[in-house]
Amino acid sequence: MPHKIGFVVVSSSGHEDGFGAKELMVHAPTVSGWRSPRFCQYPQEIVIQMVERCRIRKLQLLAHQYMISSKIEFYISESLPEYFTPYQTERFHRLGYVALSDNEKTSYKARELKSVYVNAVGQYLKVIFHNNYTNRYNLYNQVALIAINIIGDPVDYNEENLDPEVAQIIRKLDEKKQEAVHHENYDYAKKLKQAIVDLQKIQRAPESSMNPPEYSSSPPPQQQLKAAASPQPEKERSTEKKNKRERQEKLPKVTSPKPGPQRRSPSPPPPPLPPPASSTTDSRINVDALPYDERPLPAQRKQKDDTFTYLEPETNEDIVGDTPRSRITGEPEPLTEKASREAGFAIEVFGEALVAGAYSKTWSYREDALVAVYKKLSDMPTTTSKDDLKNMLRAAVFLIRRAIKDKVSSVFQASLRLLKMIITHYIPKHKLSKVETAHCVEKTLPDLLSRTGDTANRHRVMASNFIQEMAMFKEVKPLLIIPVHLVQPLKGTLPSRLALSQVELVENLIKEMGTDNSGFTVDNVMKFALGALDYTTAEVRDKAVRIILHLYQQNRVQVLDHMPTDETIIRKNILYKTLFDGFSKIDGRPTESELKAQKKAAAEEAERKKKEEIQALQEQLAALKEMQSEVQAGKGKEQIPKAKADDRSKKLSMSPNSDTLDDQSSVTNYLDNLCIFCGERDESFTEEGLDLHYWKHCPMLKRCEHCKQVVEIASLTDHLLTECDHKDMFGKCQRCTEAISKDHLLEHVKTKTCNPAKAEKVANRCPLCHENFTAGEEAWKSHLMGKEGCKMNPRRIMALQRTQPGAQAALKAGGSTITKTGIVGAKQRPSITGSKIPAPRAGLTKTTIKPQPKR
Repeated sequence: MPHKIGFVVVSSSGHEDGFGAKELMVHAPTVSGWRSPRFCQYPQEIVIQMVERCRIRKLQLLAHQYMISSKIEFYISESLPEYFTPYQTERFHRLGYVALSDNEKTSYKARELKSVYVNAVGQYLKVIFHNNYTNRYNLYNQVALIAINIIGDPVDYNEENLDPEVAQIIRKLDEKKQEAVHHENYDYAKKLKQAIVDLQKIQRAPESSMNPPEYSSSPPPQQQLKAAASPQPEKERSTEKKNKRERQEKLPKVTSPKPGPQRRSPSPPPPPLPPPASSTTDSRINVDALPYDERPLPAQRKQKDDTFTYLEPETNEDIVGDTPRSRITGEPEPLTEKASREAGFAIEVFGEALVAGAYSKTWSYREDALVAVYKKLSDMPTTTSKDDLKNMLRAAVFLIRRAIKDKVSSVFQASLRLLKMIITHYIPKHKLSKVETAHCVEKTLPDLLSRTGDTANRHRVMASNFIQEMAMFKEVKPLLIIPVHLVQPLKGTLPSRLALSQVELVENLIKEMGTDNSGFTVDNVMKFALGALDYTTAEVRDKAVRIILHLYQQNRVQVLDHMPTDETIIRKNILYKTLFDGFSKIDGRPTESELKAQKKAAAEEAERKKKEEIQALQEQLAALKEMQSEVQAGKGKEQIPKAKADDRSKKLSMSPNSDTLDDQSSVTNYLDNLCIFCGERDESFTEEGLDLHYWKHCPMLKRCEHCKQVVEIASLTDHLLTECDHKDMFGKCQRCTEAISKDHLLEHVKTKTCNPAKAEKVANRCPLCHENFTAGEEAWKSHLMGKEGCKMNPRRIMALQRTQPGAQAALKAGGSTITKTGIVGAKQRPSITGSKIPAPRAGLTKTTIKPQPKR
C-alpha cells in the first residue's frame, strides 16, 4: 500500500540564510521551508534522496503565498551523476512539469497545495524551479517551497525479474545493510552494497548477452516473453492505465516509465523510459559498478551536517598503502590541448597517464593520481640527483594546487596528505634547502586560504586546521611565511567567510606562537586588527577586539601607542569603548561606566551636603532677622524716663540695658551690609547691592568663563571638574592638581612644566597664578586681597583702591565698635563656608555662587 516515503535533501543550488533546503525534511506547522537566494539566476534546483528505492505514486507540494515559481519540473534517477551540474542530467529522466497559480485572486494570502500523480521508480528526485511570478510582495525575485511530501511504496526485487532465490538473498543483504548504516558501520554497509550490485550483475548477465546489439523502439523477444510471463494481475494493469490518464491530465508533459522489464531496454532520445543503471556501458569508467557510497557527489553543494556521511567517498589514512578502487576498470579520458600545455612540466616528470588521471572528470582517477605521486615520492631513493628531486617536488606542487581547489572531499584530503608528506618527510629526507620548503608553502597557501571561505563547513574547517598545523611544522615555522601572509590588511571586498577565517587563524596562531620571533609583531598585528574593526561583519570585528585584548596582556605600552587618543573618537565608537573598558579590567581599574557612576554618586552626595549647609545658613539668617525685629520693636516701645534729676540709681540701672541694645543693633546692621567672602562693608550693600558686588567686584570670587556662574576662586578647580556645565571638557593633572582642558591635557602631562602642587594640609593652590602659598582660610584672603597677593586676580587692585578710603575714614572716626564688629564679621567666615548666595534679581546674568568646600 502506498505510504509516506522518508527522504533527505542531498543538495540545492542555493538558499537564503535561515531558509535552507534541509528545512523540507521537517514536517511541522511552524516550519519555514526552503527559499531561493535573493536575485538568483534561474532555474533553481533541489535534489532529494529517498530512504530506499521506491515507486513514487504521488507528489504533494505546498507553495509559498507570494514567492511562487511559474513552473516546476520533476526528474528521477536511480543514482547521482558524476558531476552534478544543470547540463549534465544524463542520469535524471524527466517526468514532466506542473504550473502553479500566480495567487493574485487570493491577494497573496493563501498557499497552494499541488498534488502530482506519477508512476516512476528511483531513489533520487530532482525538483527544478523556474522563474518566479512578479508581484509587489516578492521584492527580491525569489521562489520558495514550504513543504514536499512523497507518497509511494518500496520496490520489491522481484519486480526486476530476478530469480526468486537471488531476490530473497538480495533482500536480506539490503536489510543487513540498512542495519549497518543505522549503527554507523559504514565499511560493512559498503561491502554489503557491493555484494548486492554483484548479485544483480550476475543475474542480469545472461539477459544482457542475449540483447540485440542495436537499439530499437520495441523490446527484444526474450524480454517480451518474460514480460508476458511476469506475474502482473489484470487489475494492477488497469489501475496503472487509470493512473496514466490522471497523470496526463495533471501533468501534461510527463512521460511515465512503463513497468516490467521494458525499463531495461534503451531507446533513442528523447528517452521515454529510464535506462537501467546496470546496463549502462561507458568507455571511460563503469561508474554504475561502484557502490552508491563511492559514486561522485554533486559539485558546489553545501552539506551542513554529516547525517549521511556514508555517501561521501572513504577517506581512510590507510589509502596510501593500497591501490584504491582496484575494481575500477578503464583509463581516464585523454588530456585536452589546453591541459597538455598547462601541465607540460608535470607530464615530463610524471608521464601523461598520471597527469591525465589528475585532470580526469572522474574524482576517483584524480584521487588515484595523487596517491600515485605520494607513493612515488615516498619511495624515491636518496641517491637521486638534486635536480630530479627538485623537479619532482615542483611538479607535485603543481598537481597539489589543482587538487586543493577540488570540490570532492577525498581529493582535497589527498592533496593535504601529499603536501604534508613533502614538507615533513620528502624535503628533510633528501636534505633539500629551505628554498624548496618556502616554494611549497608560498604556492599552496593562497589556495588553502581560499578554501577557508568555502561554503561547505567541513572543507572550511579542514583548510583552517591544516594551515595552523603547517604553520607549526618545524620546517615551516622559522620561515615566518604564514604569519606575515595572514596579517595582511583585510580588503573591504573580501567575502565575509574568508575574512572571518583569516581573523580566526591570526587569533589562534598568536596564542600558540606569540609575538617573539614568530612573524607576528605588535605593529603588524595591531594594524591588521584595527583594520578588521572597520569590517562590515560583526563576527570579524568581535574577533579583532579579542586579538587586541590578548596583545594588551603581553605588551600594554605598545598596544596603547596604536590606539587613538582623541576622546571624541573613543566616545563615539562603541568598539573603542569596549577595548578601553577591557584594558581597564585587565589593569584592575574601574571602567568608564563605573567611573561615571562613582562621579554621579559623589556629585549627589556633595549636592546633599550643600543643601544641608544652605538650610543651616538660612536658619542663621532667620535667627538674626528675628533678633533685629525684636530689637527694633523694643526700641519703639522704650520710653525715656522723665524722673527727677536726683534719681541717679534708676538712670544708672537702665544705662547698661541701653548699651547692650545699641551693641546688638550695631552688630545686626553691620552684618546686613557686610560681604561674607571678602569682609568688605558698605552702606550700599543691600540685597541687590550685594549681588552686584558678588558679580563684579568681590576679589574672593570669579565668574566661570564657561558656564558664567560666580564661584569662589578657592573652589574654581573643583567647580570645573565636577559642577560646571562644561565639566566634560576638563581633566585633572595629577602633578599640579589643576583642571586642564582635555585638548591640551596630553601635551600638558608630557611636558611636565607645571608647578607641582603640595599637600592640601601643607599649602593652598591658586588656580589663577598657579602658585602654592600658606594653608588656611585667612591665607586665601591675604593672597587674593593683599598688596603682595595674586598678580593674576584683576579684582584685587580694584578692591585695594576701593577699601583704602573706607579704612582711613574708620580710623578718623576712631570708633572702637566698628573695629570690634569687623573682627566679629571676620570670625563669622568659617561658619558660612560652603554658602550659596542667590542670583541677583535686578536683571543680571545668572550668578549662582558656588561655595568653597570645607577643608
